[in-house]
Amino acid sequence: MNQLTVSSSPHIRSARTTQLVMLDVIIALLPATVSAVVIFGWYSLALIAVCVGVSVLSEALFNIICKKEQTVGDLSAALTGLILALNLPTSLALWQAAIGTVFATVVAKCLFGGLGKNFVNPALFGRMVLFVSFADFMSASNPSALPVLPDAFTGATPLAAMPTSQELPSTLQLLFGLHGGMIGETCAVALIVGGIYLLIRRVITWHIPVTFIATVALGALIANQDPIVHILSGGLLLGAIFMATDYVTSPATPWGKVIFGVGCGIITVVIRIFGNYPEGVSFAIFLMNILCPYVEHWTVKRPLGTAKKSKKAKDGEAK
Repeated sequence: MNQLTVSSSPHIRSARTTQLVMLDVIIALLPATVSAVVIFGWYSLALIAVCVGVSVLSEALFNIICKKEQTVGDLSAALTGLILALNLPTSLALWQAAIGTVFATVVAKCLFGGLGKNFVNPALFGRMVLFVSFADFMSASNPSALPVLPDAFTGATPLAAMPTSQELPSTLQLLFGLHGGMIGETCAVALIVGGIYLLIRRVITWHIPVTFIATVALGALIANQDPIVHILSGGLLLGAIFMATDYVTSPATPWGKVIFGVGCGIITVVIRIFGNYPEGVSFAIFLMNILCPYVEHWTVKRPLGTAKKSKKAKDGEAK
């Protein structure tokens, strides 16, 4: 009887499958999904249905055409559609949302080899395509399903109103989403509940969300602006909890996650405070997704017992 089995990694395996991980994230997004319908009306539900449906259908058709194994059962396509929909306003037409979803699923994910091989978050890529293609329609939505709110809260979003003399929403209104924004980003309570669920289920770790949010708060304080408004409005919570923590496009090492989160926070603050665009979360995550391989390379631990590479070997690898 063999006492020792020699094999390549991985040596520790888990019963948690890709499908279960995706299902956990979908469950964590349910509070934000429900709040989107309550705050912005039934059209937001149509946006979600179109994005999820088109994403699943696009991946299924791509696999059929390319004669690849069907992968829609892992729920990654459904999750991509859901996250993209929550990053959209009700001012966007359904056909426009469908175009962005196709780009997110087919271009950013399937054409690069499928789940695990995309270099940026697919939902984020779809949102960026829509922002560039339909900028006039990607303006933030205002609450429509709730009782009529004061004019101050049915106009510009909090981040857009901050540099002006407009009155800002209270902390309570920011927490419960009683202000303008993308349909899934306004209700901070729903997003925090979803984040806590993911932490309890150990789907994500604290490193990226905490460092991302803390860096933005510190940047706001340095710029003499209200950190609460910066944290609870815009897409910070949605991005920090559900998009920046994507397994494929974020570092796997603890220190890599910290650097990634701080980098996202710094870029977000720079865009919000010094740029012409009041929101910077999507751009920040997109840029850090591109830098992710380098961050992970810098922070990966050297296996015990391995020889240190010479300068000549490093130069050869660089070439």
